Amino acid sequence: MKIGKTFVSGILAGISIAIGGLVFLSVENRVIGAALFTVGLFSVCSFGFHLFTGKVCYVFQNDKEYAIQLPVIWLGNLVGTGVTAGIATLTRAGAGLAEKAAGLCEVKLSDSFVSLFFLGILCNILIYIAVEGYGKIQHETGKYLALLFGVMVFILCGTEHCVADMFYFWMAGAWSGKAVAAIIAITAGNCVGGVLLPLLRMAAAPAAPKSKNGERRGRK
Repeated sequence: MKIGKTFVSGILAGISIAIGGLVFLSVENRVIGAALFTVGLFSVCSFGFHLFTGKVCYVFQNDKEYAIQLPVIWLGNLVGTGVTAGIATLTRAGAGLAEKAAGLCEVKLSDSFVSLFFLGILCNILIYIAVEGYGKIQHETGKYLALLFGVMVFILCGTEHCVADMFYFWMAGAWSGKAVAAIIAITAGNCVGGVLLPLLRMAAAPAAPKSKNGERRGRK
């Protein structure tokens, strides 16, 4: 039952990111589109949906069950983006959106897997900053700025987000063997980028003070 709920939550997260992708494709100004794309991650964080690129950041802070759920979340995200693209294709805006998505997909498919992998790393470093900032910053304005800047920077820098890219491939009808391989390379990069800062933060954290008997004292 828990796996089922996780899968449905993953679908909802995929829909949320796809809506961000829809608005990005719908506006001419790239900066405005990047800013409005934030609606996707805002929805995920506000409603607690399961987004692969966000959840993978905390895999080393959780148990084995958490890690097992990640492929389920990834598949849910894939379905959610596909459902949204399918609906959009049936609208009067579908042809124009598909054409713009095809242009984005062409860039990705002409790139090397090594490049996509490292662009995936850079993307999820920014996603971690956005998600962690939203969760930990106490000031309300700071929470939303973390989301806004994290999302805008990853888009404007041209980095690769596996779930957003799923949507673009669905929207363009551009799935192929090479597209699947590209998504896998981007996903691998997102995994590395997602855990990089958390692991470095853990390594850089000061050691717990010793008690009088020489044992480490940690938080209870």
